Amino acid sequence: MSTTLDVEKPHAGPSAALLQDHVPDWLRAPRAVVGFAMLIGALHWCYSIQRLHHTDLWGHLAYGRLISTAHTLPATEPLMPLAEGVPFIDTAWLTQILGFQMFSQWGASGIQFLHAAAISVCLTLLAWGCFRRTHSFGFTVAGIMMLEILNWYQFQIVRPQLAGLVCFSVLATLISSRRWRPIYWLAIPATIAVWANMHGSFIVGLALLACATVGRAIDVWRRTGQFSAARSDVHTRRLLLTTELAAVAALVNPYGLRLYAEVLSFSSNPNLQSLIEWDPLNFRTVQGQLTAVAGLALAVVYRLSPRRVPAGEALALVALGAAALWSARFLVWWAPLAAACFTIHAHAAWRRFHPLPGPATTLVRTGKWTAITGGVMWICLAWTPFGIQVLHGKSVDFNKSVSKDTPIAAVEWLQEHPPAGQIFNSYEWGDYLVWAGPQNLKVFVTSQAHLVPREVWRDYMTVINLGSNWE
Repeated sequence: MSTTLDVEKPHAGPSAALLQDHVPDWLRAPRAVVGFAMLIGALHWCYSIQRLHHTDLWGHLAYGRLISTAHTLPATEPLMPLAEGVPFIDTAWLTQILGFQMFSQWGASGIQFLHAAAISVCLTLLAWGCFRRTHSFGFTVAGIMMLEILNWYQFQIVRPQLAGLVCFSVLATLISSRRWRPIYWLAIPATIAVWANMHGSFIVGLALLACATVGRAIDVWRRTGQFSAARSDVHTRRLLLTTELAAVAALVNPYGLRLYAEVLSFSSNPNLQSLIEWDPLNFRTVQGQLTAVAGLALAVVYRLSPRRVPAGEALALVALGAAALWSARFLVWWAPLAAACFTIHAHAAWRRFHPLPGPATTLVRTGKWTAITGGVMWICLAWTPFGIQVLHGKSVDFNKSVSKDTPIAAVEWLQEHPPAGQIFNSYEWGDYLVWAGPQNLKVFVTSQAHLVPREVWRDYMTVINLGSNWE
C-alpha cells in the first residue's frame, strides 16, 4: 500500500534529457499525479451528474437573484411574508450571487459544475498535502477515500457551506506548511476575508488558526520547559499576529462587527432544535458509525506512529471532533483534518514496521506526466453535462438535473392558478416555491428556519406534525 512512485532512474535517453531541459521545474509533475487526476476526475464527473437537491439550494439562488437585481443587500427578510421586518444578515451573499450568475448563464449544469469543482479542489489540496509528506500513492488515496466516506452525506447537498470548505482546505494547507513564506502574511488574512463573505463558517477558520497558535506555544514550552521561550518564539508570534490580522480581515464585509454577532448566535436559535441535521452525531446511524471507525483508526495510528504529534494538530482534532459530536453539521470540518492526520501517521506507522531497504529515493518529475494529467482533467471535464453544454451547446434537461422530490409539477400548477393569499407549504418545498413559483407567492416557511419568528415556527411544527389543536 505504501508503494513510493517515480524513483530516480539511473539512465535516461538523450532525447528525453533534451525534452526535460526545455520544461521549467514548476511544470514538471511525478507520475503519481496522473493517478490522482484519474481518481479525483472520476469523482468530479460523478458529482457533476448528481441531481440537485430540492431544499435550500433554491432559496440561496433566490437570494442571489434578488441581490443581483436590486444591487443591494436586503436589510430584512425579503422572501417570507410571515417574517417581514425580521433583521437579515446574509452570511453567504457572495456565494449566492456567484450561484445565481452561473445558473443564469448555464442553468442547472452550472450549479452542478460549481458543486463538483468545490469538492475536487478540497480533494486535490488534501492529496497534494498528504503526498508531499509521505510520497506514498496508496496512503494518499486512502486519505482521499476517508474524506469522501466521512463527508458523503454532506457532499450530496449543494450549499454555500462547500465554499467554506474550500477556504478551510486552503487555510489548512497554508498552516501545515513546513516553511513560513512572506506571502502567508497576505494569503491567510485574504482567505478569511473571502470566506467571511461566502459563508458564516469562517469562524471555524479562526478557530483553526487559534489551535495552531496555542499548539505551537505548547510545543515550544514542552521542548524547552520555559514559558518565556514560547512567548519569544518567532513562529508562535507569527501565528498569533496572523490570527489577529485574519480576525480583522473578516470585518471586510457589508455588515462589519454584526457578522460576528450573527455567526456566534446562530447555533443557539431555538428553531434549529427541530431540524435533524442540527442534532448531535448519532452513532446509531451509518454516518455516526463511520465516524466512530475513523476515530478508532486515528487512535490506533497515533499509538503506532513514530512521528511527533504537534499540539496544534491534537487541539484542532479534539475541538472540531467535539463540535461534530455536538452537532453533525460540524463533521464536514473534522473530516478533512482527520483524513490528513490519518494518512500521514498511518504511513509513518507502516514505515516503522516496514522500513525502506536503502536510502530514500527521489521522485522523478517530468513534463510528460504534466501533459498526461492535463489530458485526463480535460476528458473528465468535457464529459460532464457542463462540459457538453459549453463545448457543444447541448442544453441539459432540467427535470433530469434535479431530484425527484423537487415540486416541479406543483409549481407549474401554481403558475397557472396563482393563489390570492397565504399558502401553507412544507419546510422542504419552501425554497423551490420561492425560486420558481409565481411572483409575490406568499410561502409559509423556507429552509431559513432561524429567520422564522418563533411563534410562526411553533405553529408550523404543530400543523406539520399534526399536534393537538393543529386545525
